[in-house]
Amino acid sequence: MLHEYRDEISHLKQENAHFAKIFEKHNELDQKAKDADEGRLALTDMELETIKKEKLRLKDEAYQMILEYKKSQA
Repeated sequence: MLHEYRDEISHLKQENAHFAKIFEKHNELDQKAKDADEGRLALTDMELETIKKEKLRLKDEAYQMILEYKKSQA
């Protein structure tokens, strides 16, 4: 997720518990979606869609936090 912001993500994960929680939850959902896509986890289409939407929401929230952090560092 957002690999081009690796340094910012590393800092935020250490300094911001909320960001760390968002990042961890996104990774958990990402793994569930991969497992479902590869047949290791049985999910309905609706469940998979819900997971993907939540992943996107978390990514958007994390991205906004990264942008705020970068702005504060400028």
